Amino acid sequence: MPAEARIARARDLIGTRFRLYGRDPATGLDCVGLIALVTSRHDDAPLGYTLRTTRPDLWTRWLDRLALRMSALEPGDTVLLRPGPAQLHLGLWSGSGLIHADAGLGRVAETPGNLRWPVLGIWHLTEKG
Repeated sequence: MPAEARIARARDLIGTRFRLYGRDPATGLDCVGLIALVTSRHDDAPLGYTLRTTRPDLWTRWLDRLALRMSALEPGDTVLLRPGPAQLHLGLWSGSGLIHADAGLGRVAETPGNLRWPVLGIWHLTEKG
């Protein structure tokens, strides 16, 4: 799916309520669920994490199966971020901001501007997997 389509799909989910382990827009999404829906890979999306976690391997193994790691950020890419010392977060870079399931806001939102948290990895969706 082209980057523009992933961005449009993610923007269609803005306003969806936040729910930990959420994988269905009707009942809520978390950041993993958002990326799983946008990439059409919800069947093998990781579970077993908490809001406070230091185990990025749960997410990086899944992301490595569905996309290629990159060193530069492009619109439509998935980013793994570290918002706090024991926190991980996924989002989709729109080119002008981050589309993500924000637990603090309680919904999927697009935060405009540059990424505000350290980037642990960037993945570019391909036809692999």
